Amino acid sequence: MPHRCLYDVRHANMASRRGNAKTQLQSDKYSVLLPTYNERENLPLIVWLLVKYFGESGYNYEIIVIDDGSPDGTLQIAEQLQKIYGSDKIILRPRAQKLGLGTAYIHGIKHATGNFVIIMDADLSHHPKFIPQFIEKQKEGGYDLVSGTRYRGDGGVYGWDLRRKLISRGANFVTQVLLRPGASDLTGSFRLYKKEVLEKLVERCVSKGYVFQMEMIVRARQLDCTIGEVPISFVDRVYGESKLGGNEIVSFLKGLLTLFATT
Repeated sequence: MPHRCLYDVRHANMASRRGNAKTQLQSDKYSVLLPTYNERENLPLIVWLLVKYFGESGYNYEIIVIDDGSPDGTLQIAEQLQKIYGSDKIILRPRAQKLGLGTAYIHGIKHATGNFVIIMDADLSHHPKFIPQFIEKQKEGGYDLVSGTRYRGDGGVYGWDLRRKLISRGANFVTQVLLRPGASDLTGSFRLYKKEVLEKLVERCVSKGYVFQMEMIVRARQLDCTIGEVPISFVDRVYGESKLGGNEIVSFLKGLLTLFATT
């Protein structure tokens, strides 16, 4: 019997998936979700890089920008990018105010037309050059999700001070000990999901903020989803300010303990 992750969906759609493998590969489409808040300096470059690497690799794609009422004019920049690259490639789905990462993904998924969804930061911390590797990894193993990892192989973190590195490493270590999730990088947010898997996971997640990404992996483990990993280089943002502060750290610890108690 297949693993439980999406067994009901797979069973229902089995007949429709018995087509030619080559045709299936050609029909794959990747929806990139870019939640933004005050990213007017970073957005043009991240979009250009996405267009460049998708264009070079030949994969079909769309970029969905979910701006949460940025006061710095991020949405206006996104509108200009849409005129440059086309409304079929740049889809704008703004919200009136900052409502959180989890709800941004839910909002974006509703408008995604791809059968795969890529989530990543818009602040240039995640380089789009790794996306073809994510796609190749997924196809190689048929994984339900592929996660970028800073803690295996050639992965690493650049531009962080010692405090940030200690916080990240410490959070990841404690989480590994308490939750044993079967993935090496729980707090990262650069991932590729089968769309129906992401929808199922988001339905089950209750966390907000930085804990949300961690809970996604934990819930994936509960559902016996298969997880592939690709080593990535994480680079601290060039423009703008980091959104990680004392309140976020406290929220993370509270969320971690809640997950430990309920999973």
